[in-house]
Amino acid sequence: MLTILVSLLGGLGLFIAGMYMMSHGIEKVAGAKLRSILETCTHNRLTGLLVGLFFTAVIQSSSTATVMAVTFVNSGLMALNNACGIILGANIGTTVTALLVAFRLSAIAPIFVFAGAVMMNFIPNQVVKKSGEIVMGFGLLFVGISTMSAAMGTLRDIPEVIHFLSSFTNPILGVLMGFVITSIVQSSSVTVSILVVMGAQGLVDLRICMFIILGCNIGACSSAILTAIPCKKDAKRAALIHLLFNVFGTILMFVLLLLFAPQIEMIIRTIAGTGDDAGSLGRSIAFAHFLFKVFQVIVFYPFMDQIIRLTYVLVKGEDEVQKDGAYELQYINLSKLPNPAVAIYMAQQEMERMARMAFENLNGAVQCLLRDDADGLAKIYENEHYIDWLSEQISTYLTRINQNAIPLRDADLIAGYFHVNSDIERIGDHAEDIADILKDFKLKNVQLSTEGKEDIKGMLDVVNKLMKDSLDIFATGDMTHLEEVRVLEDRTDELETSLQDRHIQRLSAGKCSGEASVSFSDLVSGLERVGDHAINIAFSLYEAKSHTQPGTAKIAKP
Repeated sequence: MLTILVSLLGGLGLFIAGMYMMSHGIEKVAGAKLRSILETCTHNRLTGLLVGLFFTAVIQSSSTATVMAVTFVNSGLMALNNACGIILGANIGTTVTALLVAFRLSAIAPIFVFAGAVMMNFIPNQVVKKSGEIVMGFGLLFVGISTMSAAMGTLRDIPEVIHFLSSFTNPILGVLMGFVITSIVQSSSVTVSILVVMGAQGLVDLRICMFIILGCNIGACSSAILTAIPCKKDAKRAALIHLLFNVFGTILMFVLLLLFAPQIEMIIRTIAGTGDDAGSLGRSIAFAHFLFKVFQVIVFYPFMDQIIRLTYVLVKGEDEVQKDGAYELQYINLSKLPNPAVAIYMAQQEMERMARMAFENLNGAVQCLLRDDADGLAKIYENEHYIDWLSEQISTYLTRINQNAIPLRDADLIAGYFHVNSDIERIGDHAEDIADILKDFKLKNVQLSTEGKEDIKGMLDVVNKLMKDSLDIFATGDMTHLEEVRVLEDRTDELETSLQDRHIQRLSAGKCSGEASVSFSDLVSGLERVGDHAINIAFSLYEAKSHTQPGTAKIAKP
């Protein structure tokens, strides 16, 4: 009996390891592309459902899809209605693993293990290496199934085991068992796949398996619920949509099974294919899982608006408005890193937010100087402290995600993100420098000349255009306008020289005070350096983007 138990645990371990290796390998090779699909192709609930189904079928994890949806909602990047579609699609997509298990590919599994090992160890290309993880994971998954099947086959010769399993017929206990096991392993695919293997060995009955599957549906919600606990209220509602859909679906199917179990079994066996082969019952269990999910989506899809409204009843109110002076991270969470496929995306969103704050602070500081308004200086300095704090948090976050397995394309971007973070922080520093100039003007009771102010306004307009276009390139990854940005940066260099010359002429003509001379020169030089930092933001990801997007045009960096 001990030998059988060891074989079962070993096979289960190989199965879980293979499934996660395959899932994580896919995330590392194609996670960035899948994330982009998930983000951009969810304009309505139906497309969200199809994308969620496709994403989950590829990644082999509904937990990953729903957690990403909750994360996007928490960050304000996805509407609750669109996340609802992804959650529905993920519920169907999660059935793919059990369907694969039911078709018994164990005979060719060693070939996949060997091919994956060769790709991982003997081919230097990183994409091929990570693809090897997918191939090996696929093979290990079925080697684990084969090991479990062999061990379970011997259980048929133990009367006590057969008696116990045949006596386990209580529907409520079946639902409870499915819920507990799935909550522990954090994957309904694992639980249902084990049932498929047991069914293929004739150890369990289809009817009790159907009730266990219902429990798995609820247990699969645990990952999203745990992720949403520290999140905003809309993210909690997204996780609650997942839970309510599965709870209502379980209740509906539970009642239908109690009333029409023989008829439902007949339908399932007809679709799965009846026969005397060992895999017939296993296929029926896998198809039961698939058909239950499809049926639940069809039934509840028209009522999702009502379910969304119910989440507003259960999670009341809105998030508290941030108090003045309180610093917060809007997109990233240092206490819990998100799924690797969205980790760097969250960093990008937080840096975009910090960049806008830095740009606004720079403009605010210049406007205070031009209006001779010292009352706004306190806000400028406070914003600068906020930007410095954000920069430190983002740097820490980037360091942490860089220590974890992330998609290859995202790994290529990490170094560029560190530079972007630094350049944005330096733009914020220049706002503080301008505030210092105004403070010095107030102490010395001096002002810029009218002509000097007009020159600064004109240069600020060019710098603002440069900052906006550079941030757009960083945010969208569209490198087609890099040359235009470089022309703008050249323009700031030319303006610095011409404005310095014009200032000397005014100074010689007595139109500008000597006390303001050095400060004007520092101000113009500071704006030119802001232009340098802005174009650095645009070009910081150029090498990584050119590497991952072969069609990117080559442009000489400034």
